[in-house]
Amino acid sequence: MNAVASLFGDYAIIVIPVLIFLARIIDVSIGTIRIIFISKGLRIMASVLGFFEVLIWLIAMREIMANLNNPINFVAYAAGFGAGNYFGISIERKLSIGVLMIRIITQQSATQLVSYLRDHGYGVTSIDAQGSLGPVKVVFTVIRRSELDTVRKIILRFNPKAFYTIEDVKYVSEHNPAMVDARINIFRKWLSNISIKRK
Repeated sequence: MNAVASLFGDYAIIVIPVLIFLARIIDVSIGTIRIIFISKGLRIMASVLGFFEVLIWLIAMREIMANLNNPINFVAYAAGFGAGNYFGISIERKLSIGVLMIRIITQQSATQLVSYLRDHGYGVTSIDAQGSLGPVKVVFTVIRRSELDTVRKIILRFNPKAFYTIEDVKYVSEHNPAMVDARINIFRKWLSNISIKRK
C-alpha cells in the first residue's frame, strides 16, 4: 500500500481518483500552455512549464500504477486529460500573450475606421483591392492579443458589415514609430485630463 492510501485509509478509494483527476487537469493545462508558448517562440517559459508538466504527470502515473485494482483511477486519468485541455486553452486566452494581425476587407469607405485606429495608437496599413463584387478597401493592423476585443468593437462600430480575419504573428521586427508616437500622445492626454479633474 502506498503513502497516499495509508494516509487516507478507507477513503483512499475516493481520494486517490480525485487527486489523479486534479493532477491531470494541472499537467495537461500546463502542457497546453507550453505548446502555445513554443509556437510563439517563448523557449524559456516553455522549458520551465515542461519541467512541471512532466513532474506532475509522473506523480499521477505513480498513483495509478500503485492502485491498478481500482478502475476509477483510469477514468479519473482520462477525464482529467479532457478537462485539462479545456482549462489550458481557457487560461491561455486569459493570459492574452502574443501579437495578432487583423485583416479587414470592406466595400464601404474605411476612412473613419483607419483614422480612429491611428488616433488611438494602432499602426494601420490600407490598400485598394478588387473583390469578387467590385472594389474594396483592405486594412491591416498588428495588435497585442489583449487588445483584440477592443479592436473588434471598433471595426463593428465603423464598418459592421466588414469581413475580417485574425492571425497569430510569431515575430514582429520592430515597433511602428508612428504607433509609438500616437500612444505617447494618448498617454499625455490622459495625464492632462487627470490634472484638469484634480483642479
